[in-house]
Amino acid sequence: QFQFAESGGGLVQPGGSLTLSCTPSGFNLHYYSIGWFRQVPGKERERVSCINRRDGAPIYDDPVKGRFFISRDNARNTAYLQMNSLKPEDTATYYCAVDVDCTGDSSTFTYWGPGTQVIVSS
Repeated sequence: QFQFAESGGGLVQPGGSLTLSCTPSGFNLHYYSIGWFRQVPGKERERVSCINRRDGAPIYDDPVKGRFFISRDNARNTAYLQMNSLKPEDTATYYCAVDVDCTGDSSTFTYWGPGTQVIVSS
């Protein structure tokens, strides 16, 4: 079964930083665009960032622009999400998934993992 393993979540104070990682099981990230999503209970899963497979161009959604940075290391077959200046509203479970490009939403991305929880609290 193809899926991701996300890691790096935890408890952090407001203003702090975390770096999340995701590594796929059974497939190579090189062929895909990679998206990071987050979800809180009772709300829909929302995309926060995506990195294009063709040119590596990153896309950031408004709530995280200027604070989060997405990257990929094809040699390590791993994607990362560096999160800076964290706010309590960033508290969520974070997931990565793949698609052919970055134009879709959570309904088009696939190979979801169990996610990693991020809690921003003092």
